[in-house]
Amino acid sequence: MSADLLAGRDLRGATALGRARSRRPSPYLVCGALFWLVTTLAYWRVPMCCDFGQHAAVVERLRASLLHPAHPMADLPGTGSPYYSPYAVAQGAFARLTGLPGREVVKLGGPLNLLVVLTGIGRLVRVLTPRRWAPVFALLAMALLWGTERAWWSGYLALMSMTGNLGYPSAFAIGLTFWAWALTGRRAGTAEGPVRYAGPRRLRGFGGYVGLGALYGLILLVHPITSVAAVLGAAAFVAAGQRGWRAGAVVRWALTGVTALLVAGCWPYFDVFALAGDDSVDAMHERLYEGMPGHFWLALLGLPALWLRARRAGRAGRTGETGRTGEAGRGARAGGAGRLWHRWRDPLVLMFTLDCLAVAYGWFSGHYTYGRILGLTLVPLQFALAVELAAPRPWPVWRRALGTAAAAGAAAGFLTVHAGAVVPRALDPVGFDRPPHWPTYEWAARHIAPGEVVVTDGYYAVHSIAGYGANLAAPAWPDASLDERERMRRLAAVRAYLDPASTRTERAAVVRRYHVRWLLLTRWRKVPEEAVVVARSPRTGEVLARVGGGGR
Repeated sequence: MSADLLAGRDLRGATALGRARSRRPSPYLVCGALFWLVTTLAYWRVPMCCDFGQHAAVVERLRASLLHPAHPMADLPGTGSPYYSPYAVAQGAFARLTGLPGREVVKLGGPLNLLVVLTGIGRLVRVLTPRRWAPVFALLAMALLWGTERAWWSGYLALMSMTGNLGYPSAFAIGLTFWAWALTGRRAGTAEGPVRYAGPRRLRGFGGYVGLGALYGLILLVHPITSVAAVLGAAAFVAAGQRGWRAGAVVRWALTGVTALLVAGCWPYFDVFALAGDDSVDAMHERLYEGMPGHFWLALLGLPALWLRARRAGRAGRTGETGRTGEAGRGARAGGAGRLWHRWRDPLVLMFTLDCLAVAYGWFSGHYTYGRILGLTLVPLQFALAVELAAPRPWPVWRRALGTAAAAGAAAGFLTVHAGAVVPRALDPVGFDRPPHWPTYEWAARHIAPGEVVVTDGYYAVHSIAGYGANLAAPAWPDASLDERERMRRLAAVRAYLDPASTRTERAAVVRRYHVRWLLLTRWRKVPEEAVVVARSPRTGEVLARVGGGGR
């Protein structure tokens, strides 16, 4: 990846002097490279936790069979699982070529995903403004301006959550989304008024629109919920950039949409459109709507900047309308709805509005999965603030006040949530909160053959052990490849097995039905009399015991 790509530069048409100047690293190149290094080192220190085991399990199944992978966490077919995206299949192919286990492949994906995110930020901000420091401020705002309570979810690219989530498909999809928005903004044209898009006024030719559609189709396959925000952002850039809907423009953007649908529909591993009616994961995402003020209130520092963009867009729209008509009376009659529309013709204003509507729909409809786009909903606020603070000096009083508030907010976010992600423990003067530090299960995995079935009662174990190649009798997460009623039956069977009142005969029936080979039990769970203890964790006291024969 070139330095110019990270910096978001466009070198076409540069003079000899311009080429000489371009060799000088931009502020974003320097700061972005430093951010990549520090965040990668911080990410590398955090052990496997949370959803990491699920994604490592996906790679393990693809490493075993690239064309017909099993269910990510159970001894069942994996046909129709949305985890088998192009991103995961590429990881599986890499694992087969190198012989690396799934958890190491997922870990290696973190620095690559961060590079895609950083280059995407550079490109996107250059579409919004030519101000050299704007990408730097956008990166800092995206990393720090969230809230003063930890928000740790896949798809949340705050500095703290990056240390655990960078290896996930959602991080890659967000990076692609930034790239897609930048390319969409360039093709949508140059906005009149204070917001000027970098790049040519129109990039003609259908090939580019087909490629852009393929990119949106890829985002849809890699992380379907991120594609919701991606499409809303694309609509914002197109609506803000178009000056009249000529037939050619309609055809080109329709071609983009059709291409995206065709790319997504042709993927053989799962039907992405069938996920639209799947509500099996809505309940687990209701927590996204809890504690929102504490998680996100610092991002509201971008509201004044967003309001200024709306106001400027409205002024520019009225001026342009009056200039085109040449008639004051006609321009006045165009007021009302026309002035209101022009206020929304800024892409970030429109994007923020559409994202808020989608999040509100998730709350009122009970489809809480739409809350997963909350991280990208903050981007218009954060980037609008960055663009405003990158304005050349001298600053008026109101901008100095805005800059002071933003600096204070970034400091508050860093000290209350994010400092523990990057400050070494030896240099920590106050005891900052640290990223999760889950126990490792290598001590158990060395005894469990790939594909053997495990029953466990531990929260950490049930989310991690499948990442080492084992299967679970009852998968921890819903998956479209397994009927949710069957998963509930399996969970009930595991609870019955672990019930202290269960008989040996009842436990033997569960072992036979689900081909259980191993028990991985917490230290306060009594080991059944028929089980043979094989290993014990020196850190947690968990016990690995062998049961059954594992045969069919």
